Amino acid sequence: MLSIIIKEIVEKLGGSGYASEIILLKEKGMKDIVLKKFAEVFGDTEGAKVYFAPGRVNMIGEHTDYNGGHVFPAALTIGTYGVARKRNDNKLRFFSMNFEHLGIIESDLDDLKPYKEAGWTNYPKGVMWAFGEKGMKVESGMDLLLNGNIPNGSGLSSSASVEVLTGFILRDFFGFDVTNQDLALIGQFSENKFNGVNCGIMDQFSIAMGKKAHAIFLDTADLSFEYAPIKLENAKIVIACSNKKRGLGDSKYNERRDECETALAELQKVVDIKSLGELTEEQFEANKSAIASDIRIKRAKHAVYENQRTMKAVAALQANDVTLFGQLMNASHVSLRDDYEVTGIELDTLVEEAWKIDGVIGSRMTGAGFGGCTVSIVKDEAIDTFIEKVGAAYKEKIGYAADFYVVELGDGPSIL
Repeated sequence: MLSIIIKEIVEKLGGSGYASEIILLKEKGMKDIVLKKFAEVFGDTEGAKVYFAPGRVNMIGEHTDYNGGHVFPAALTIGTYGVARKRNDNKLRFFSMNFEHLGIIESDLDDLKPYKEAGWTNYPKGVMWAFGEKGMKVESGMDLLLNGNIPNGSGLSSSASVEVLTGFILRDFFGFDVTNQDLALIGQFSENKFNGVNCGIMDQFSIAMGKKAHAIFLDTADLSFEYAPIKLENAKIVIACSNKKRGLGDSKYNERRDECETALAELQKVVDIKSLGELTEEQFEANKSAIASDIRIKRAKHAVYENQRTMKAVAALQANDVTLFGQLMNASHVSLRDDYEVTGIELDTLVEEAWKIDGVIGSRMTGAGFGGCTVSIVKDEAIDTFIEKVGAAYKEKIGYAADFYVVELGDGPSIL
């Protein structure tokens, strides 16, 4: 039984922005909710099935996935619930409980193109298009209702969750011969080529391949991976959502990727490498003068050092040295702030306030940055203090509230 303990804003106590209630959402309850809404929107539930794909949090290893480095993400037990039913025509009818005001958005299999006015439906449409590009044509339309309990725009990969969910549904509907790892690659392909976001593989991979109570130590250069158990005695993972919305396609994400690719090309003139992830810190320092721009040196330095930090962090976890893991999380944030410059005042405030709290083992931004979330490891006895004090300081400095979630790590996509 999938379940989550999620501290969610139900009411703001004095506008402080910390959770006033712990809500236990269980799989059956959510299944009943989405089926009831599907019947309300589409008339009945005959032939409909319920699916789930998780969101993800990256514990460490940020902006390394497109630089041939290592990442350490984990699937969450919050994610995207979908109710889908195959149709006898080519019509696509989409409805999101997160954007109810948009109503039913209609499209057609004969018109799988990204339109700005199509909004969120470009993600499932992109996956359908990607299957066709891979020689697996979607032969009939569907009615699809989604309900996500990932905070929208949080950086917990709501878009990748929708992509993996859609691929999982298509495999179930049409019997396509694809593995969960293939679903991740198809999702990434659709986001790159259909939605124009030049993302790496981490988000889709960690969602498609998630394993309860484990994170995934993934080498993005060759997709080799191993599951590493997350054993946090007397501590929990707490996600703080800045509530600053961001869209990767509208951010400087693609610009950072271009900077790293240019730096790589410059380094390749003096060292035989295929990616920045192949370099040690010492090799980078010995050859960085080949990079013609100080900005690009900083970007490449982050990619190299963050990759090494990630390997050290996983080794620390395997040695049950959670304190060292936390220190490496902190160093990761500093690098993302100073060398990669993707944090911003919102994420920096959340992290810097977290560092002040006794019982915080480590804290850093997670995701692409430019808004979104932080991830912290917090001792059980400090969680309430953490949420209250960080929430209050954030509200005072930024002007609006952050939301806090105490999360569990879960499995990959499933049929409910």
